Formats: sequence, C-alpha cells, structure tokens
Amino acid sequence: MTCKAELMRQLTSPSGKQEKQQYLHFRWQHLRAPWHQPQGSELDNLEEISHHFMITDKDNHIIAVARLHQVNQTLGQVRYVAVSPAYQGQGLGRQIMVACEQKAGELGLHKIELNARENALAFYLSQGYTNQGKSHVLYDEIQHYKMEKVLAEPVLTSAVQQLVKTWYATIPMSKAMGIRVLSATKDKLMTSCDLAFNKNLHDTMFAGSINTLATLTGWGWVNLQLEQQGLSGDIVLGKGSIKYLAPIPAHAYAVVDQTNIEENYQNVAKNKKAKVHIVCQVYSGDILAAEFTGTYVVIPKKGEE
Repeated sequence: MTCKAELMRQLTSPSGKQEKQQYLHFRWQHLRAPWHQPQGSELDNLEEISHHFMITDKDNHIIAVARLHQVNQTLGQVRYVAVSPAYQGQGLGRQIMVACEQKAGELGLHKIELNARENALAFYLSQGYTNQGKSHVLYDEIQHYKMEKVLAEPVLTSAVQQLVKTWYATIPMSKAMGIRVLSATKDKLMTSCDLAFNKNLHDTMFAGSINTLATLTGWGWVNLQLEQQGLSGDIVLGKGSIKYLAPIPAHAYAVVDQTNIEENYQNVAKNKKAKVHIVCQVYSGDILAAEFTGTYVVIPKKGEE
C-alpha cells in the first residue's frame, strides 16, 4: 500500500503561471493564513532566484512545498517548508528536504541553514540538522531556531580536476571569472562562476561572462567524454550562438545535459575530425536565463595520425 501511494505522488518544481500561483497559495494557506496574514505575505524578494519544490498527489493537488535559496558559493538556505496536515507523518517532509539537499549538492554548496519553528525542531534534528539556538519570533508568538547541516562535499574525479587546471592554464579569463565545476556525472555537467567578478553596471551578470561560462561548459563536456573513452584531440568551437532570456541578478549555473547533445566520437578513434552539437543552459535559481547552442570540432592531434 505504501509503495502504491508513493507512486501516486510526484516531486517536481512549479512551472507555468497557474501552477506557480497554486504553489504560492499553498504556502500562504499553511504558513501565513492561520496567523491572519494577507496574501502576498508568503513572498519575498528572492523568489525569482530560488529553487522551488513541491509534491503533488494523484489528482495533481499540491501537498508539500519547500524553497532553497543560494546565499553564496558555499551556503544555501531552506525556507517555506510546509506539508498538508492530511499528509503529515507519511515522509513527505523528509522527501522534500532531501530534494533541497540534493539540489544544494549539485550547486556545490557545503552547508544548509534554516530557521525552524519550535514545533518542527524534532523533525529537523531527525534529518541531521543541529540546533544553533534561538533566532527570531514571528508574529510575536512563533519562536524560531537557527539550524544548520553540513553537506558531504562533492567528489570530483581526477579528470574533472584536470579539466579545471586546463581551463586556468590555457584560458586566463576562466580563472579570473572563478569558473568551477559543481558536479559531473555520466549524464550531466554543471558549472558556475564568481558572480561578484562578473557583474555589469546593472548589477546583473555580464552577457560576455554568461557566454564564456556556457561555451567553456560545452567544451568541458567534450573534454571529459574524450577522457572517458581514452581518446584525445584538440577541441575548438566551430559555431556558437546564445539567446539571453532573463537577467541574472544572483548566482548562476550552467548545465550540459546528455539529452541535449548529439555526439559521436568514432571519427576521433579513426584519426578523423568529429563534430559535437551541444545545448548548454544557464540558470538563475529555477529561471532559464540563457541558452547556448554550439558545435564543437574535435581534431585528432597530428602526432597520433
């Protein structure tokens, strides 16, 4: 019965205007309305640059929510965690917190902090958070406690570490930008850079930095694939274009996902050129801010022909 019930639920992020409105209404309904706060009080100025999570039931009704905000390059903050009373005690709180922590890990964050209501202390303690003491009192009656959890640092392979060294040694701009690998799996590569260095006069991320981050992320994907397959060659960008879709006022990350790639390295093994078509997406929170499309050419090294 439990397994069947779990299959009827879905953990995702709200998308589309109507779903986002339902998500925010749930948040207000469970975290603000009981204390006679008006709609809108469930919002703050970090919504657009945060990561939002929700769990829905078999009828697509929202039954749990949470939000993760990246404070800096190593720290994340979870806020607005709520589970419908009808579904409490069924593991949804744990499930949505795991989602927040997994996303934090993908972003290369080392620690999560949150402010827990007094009646939720036991839950967060059971999830590995430590109580740092009282923080604030909400609406003059709800005592909160500051809690934090140190996350396991991502393990980057020697190939990934070498990739970053190659960037820094051969492309000085990459080091100045503070480009780093957040996570690397067989299906996905995620990178980021130092926002403070890459801001423009509007206090948002410089378009040139966005383009450079995306271009190098695509280059890095090809580099890692060649390394994994025991191949080598010079990687050059044959053609590239980028669409800027939204400003980036906070920390950004670039993603290359295998589902958005056309690649075949057999020619390299035959000492011939190979083309790789890649789409790299740059996000700020849950917002897709830019999309880079590039064709990379792998040229076998002359000494191996």
